[in-house]
Amino acid sequence: MRHPIDILILSNGPGELATWVKPMVQALRQQLGDDRGQVRLSVVLSPCANASGQEAAIARRYPEVDRVQEAEHFFPFLLWGKTAEAWDWRSHGVVLFLGGDQFFPVVISRRLGYRSVIYAEWEARWYRWIDRFGVMREDIRSRVPQKYAHKFTVVGDLMAEAGRSEDGENRAGEGREAEEVGAKSEETASPHCQAEANYIPHPSALIGLLPGSKPTKLALGVPLCLAVAEQVAAVRPGTRFVIPVAPSLTLTTLAMYANSKENAAINELGWAAAELVLPTLPDERPFLKTAAGLRVELWTEAPAYKLLSQCSLCLTTVGANTAELGALAVPMLVLIPLQQIDRIRTWDGIPGLLANLPGIGGRVAAMMTRLALRRLGRLAWPNIWANAEIVPELAGDLQTDAITAIVLDLLDHPEKLKEMQTNLRHVRGQGGAAAKLARVVVETLANDEAIEA
Repeated sequence: MRHPIDILILSNGPGELATWVKPMVQALRQQLGDDRGQVRLSVVLSPCANASGQEAAIARRYPEVDRVQEAEHFFPFLLWGKTAEAWDWRSHGVVLFLGGDQFFPVVISRRLGYRSVIYAEWEARWYRWIDRFGVMREDIRSRVPQKYAHKFTVVGDLMAEAGRSEDGENRAGEGREAEEVGAKSEETASPHCQAEANYIPHPSALIGLLPGSKPTKLALGVPLCLAVAEQVAAVRPGTRFVIPVAPSLTLTTLAMYANSKENAAINELGWAAAELVLPTLPDERPFLKTAAGLRVELWTEAPAYKLLSQCSLCLTTVGANTAELGALAVPMLVLIPLQQIDRIRTWDGIPGLLANLPGIGGRVAAMMTRLALRRLGRLAWPNIWANAEIVPELAGDLQTDAITAIVLDLLDHPEKLKEMQTNLRHVRGQGGAAAKLARVVVETLANDEAIEA
């Protein structure tokens, strides 16, 4: 590039940051270099209904990123072009859309005099005013008027990029992460399991528990996963369990959803509670300890791809977790408990307003969630990619006995886990979506300089 450039990345939620922004900033640095005097990467966050409030902190952990602005300052920037810290902007640059409303890059790129690139997962909008699109699928390009087709490049699924490089090399042998969790394998068993410590009828397995990061998911997901873990450990002594703690969560917050005094769902549904135990020695890790004595390790390093790659199976909620596990080819069981369906009120726009009305809000929320489940069909990303159920999705009034039976059946039949893993590797398709989209950005910048010349 002849001129120093700014790349302004627009994003919003934690899923977009983990599965879109992270691989993209890595790909941009690989193609454009690490000279911050020549290429500067800025992330501006917009409000998101699913945000945890930790998005800016997560983005700042990415070493490729130079500056981050929190979502609370977005609309003043959109309206008047001024950031909270009065950032300067170089004369040449591009606005890259990786989450939010596709109208935002139209406004911001015009204000800054920059080119614009949108990553479109399902639908492309504003193609008259946007310079380039990187799209997930060919059918997105086929739906736009032919005179705009030259703006579109099929790059593939950015979600399938998450953790791809970790697959294979780490599953071949025990990594440091699995060894550290496994070092306490006898401690992770319940008292019943410890009584039979000298007799382990099955090879030990590491099971990852991913209950999510949003309150509505955690309230049910944490006690449900703990209850299933207790039942599995009682049948399979030596089985180990670990929760990779979402970067947006503190240990105290996570533990709150395992506390029966703070999470009413535990007593209402009869699921497991646990207390947080913090380490007393430098080489120890925190864990949740259930009433039955089961210890579930808490893994705070992120991303936890190397750890997840060692898991025989993961129990997960829907969302970006399923894309990351799919990219790693880790077998999974997707749990969507709906026992408290009236509490799911994270809808956008008018549906969100109705769902949060006093009195009738709970009934509205329950109705909309049921309708959405019928309409959406498959919810786990690998199943969406395959257009078939290659990983089990369990939705409804979930019962721990039924889930435990499925987990035990999978662990007792490793060929089923192997088949799931093979299917996951197949459906994630060819890699390189981030690199292809980065090339679109580079071409857009080069075209900008060519026009100026």
